[in-house]
Amino acid sequence: MGRTDFTQMRCPIARAMAVLGERWSMLVLRECFYGTTRFDEFERNLGIAPNILSARLRDLAGHGLIERVPAGGARHEYRLTEKGRDVFPVFLALKAWADRWMVGPEGSPVVLEERATGQPVRSPPLLSSSGVPLRLEDIRVLAGPGAGRSLRARLEEAEHG
Repeated sequence: MGRTDFTQMRCPIARAMAVLGERWSMLVLRECFYGTTRFDEFERNLGIAPNILSARLRDLAGHGLIERVPAGGARHEYRLTEKGRDVFPVFLALKAWADRWMVGPEGSPVVLEERATGQPVRSPPLLSSSGVPLRLEDIRVLAGPGAGRSLRARLEEAEHG
């Protein structure tokens, strides 16, 4: 049985996972968020094989999250695009979850803080329209304009019990 091609699914979450779900992709983006731009830096910081790194950088560039720009001579740098920068809140949420549930007693190896204030950066909280924190139980899941018939039926049934 072959692997499912998430890029062809109607669900945008599935399509996003086709880009971000490969195990090295988020780590390469992490390095971009931390200021890494050169191939040799990615390779050293990640401990990743060059052929795998080349493939990940090519994939992320192909999906428009990073761009390869000349850096003098035969060298290149990899820079986040607007689309890549838009992944940062996703990264922050994942980092906050990992810092809560996946670190040892020594704590997180990386702390993010605002340059201007020195205050810790926090993951964006889920807030209601009035600014009150939301829990999963406070959210309704409704069919959007791109939903097909079966998804509409499934969500309608779930909404009305």
